Amino acid sequence: MGDRKYFGTDGIRGRANTYPMTAEVALRVGLAAGKLFRTDDDRRHLVVIGKDTRLSGYTIEPALVAGFASVGMDVRTFGPVPTPGVAMLTRSMRADLGVMISASHNNYADNGIKLFGPDGYKLSDEIELKIEAMMDEGLDQDLAPSDKLGRVKRIDDAQARYIEIAKQAFPKRLTLQGLRIAVDCANGAGYRVAPTTLFELGAEVFPVGVEPNGTNINAECGSTHPATLADAVRTYRADIGIALDGDADRVIICDEKGQVVDGDQIMALVGLDWARRGLLTGGGVVATVMSNLGLERRLEAGGLTLERTKVGDRYVMERMREGGFNIGGEQSGHIILHDHATTGDGLMAALQVLAVLVESGKPMSELARQFDPVPQRLENVRFTADRPLDNAGVKAAIAEAEGRLNGQGRLLVRPSGTEKLIRVMAEGDDEALVEQVVSDVSAAVRAAG
Repeated sequence: MGDRKYFGTDGIRGRANTYPMTAEVALRVGLAAGKLFRTDDDRRHLVVIGKDTRLSGYTIEPALVAGFASVGMDVRTFGPVPTPGVAMLTRSMRADLGVMISASHNNYADNGIKLFGPDGYKLSDEIELKIEAMMDEGLDQDLAPSDKLGRVKRIDDAQARYIEIAKQAFPKRLTLQGLRIAVDCANGAGYRVAPTTLFELGAEVFPVGVEPNGTNINAECGSTHPATLADAVRTYRADIGIALDGDADRVIICDEKGQVVDGDQIMALVGLDWARRGLLTGGGVVATVMSNLGLERRLEAGGLTLERTKVGDRYVMERMREGGFNIGGEQSGHIILHDHATTGDGLMAALQVLAVLVESGKPMSELARQFDPVPQRLENVRFTADRPLDNAGVKAAIAEAEGRLNGQGRLLVRPSGTEKLIRVMAEGDDEALVEQVVSDVSAAVRAAG
């Protein structure tokens, strides 16, 4: 894979209104992606565009629209809708391309652009690199003649369509009646659809983080700040709490006592439940190298496997499609339920947890701890040197650490996909050993520069 100029592990992302997250770059994305996906001149081509609630969406969206329309693609804009909603509607509206404008769980000052193909899956690295190459061509090349320009419309019922699809994912035999649910929508893309879906399925809903103003997305709320949800659960005496992130593609759960349940516990809970019902495919669950060893052991005890991939939900999805798995995800709460969605979906994952909760009749606190997590320690080390992981001292430290953990744990040393950081993570049954191993390897990386 060549060096990427614009695209990172999850689309293009950066500080809004500074390169590469400017209106000009967005215009170039529209022009390039529009040309690439305008496959034949005998029919109209369609792109759908959703966004979260960031102020900068008002600069990125019109620039994308202008780019797509000027190469002859028709555009439908959705306004605020979850990332998985854009993926679904790309497929259901037979669009050639879907675009989500969001920087997910980052604060309002950042923004990003994610692209989905006509099948609703994130674009491959290969196609992203093609778009990058075309983005640097002249802006006036290959434009549509004036009678073939794209037409643009706002679709007002996008949220309603997503709500109906989400409700279909909840088992028909069950209802949420009698449940008190606190839901924190991070002042983001799910601020209307999540509370409405839960209410229409019968729950008594206590929403927080549902007053977006353009700058309060993820601000001390949502899945990256679960303390707000835990407070709401206690205040409203809720049976369960659900927190989404800014674009609603990840979820964190709280039990009725306000204790946080992460993505690993959610995958264990839903995975084992689906296996009992004969709904699980692939014989296990797909997660990343960051998922806790405790999850792996819990699944193995239930006769299931845990397949690990590189960090990033697109790699999880690729492995799921190759191996025919229908549950995968990340510790951070990105859960992909392939029966229902082509990308992580916080609300869909929450509905599966609610289904287990309702059917079991137990309190959430009894379901929440599917396994005891193995002690895990992560340290991020800034570096300036070129390729610090090729340094002999670093290699020696890693080899020695792996020898000490032998069979009792895991060591993972990897560069961040977005910053000049080396992430050093270890886990194992012996907490003191885990701490020691991480600090030794981190020290070696620092010494290498």
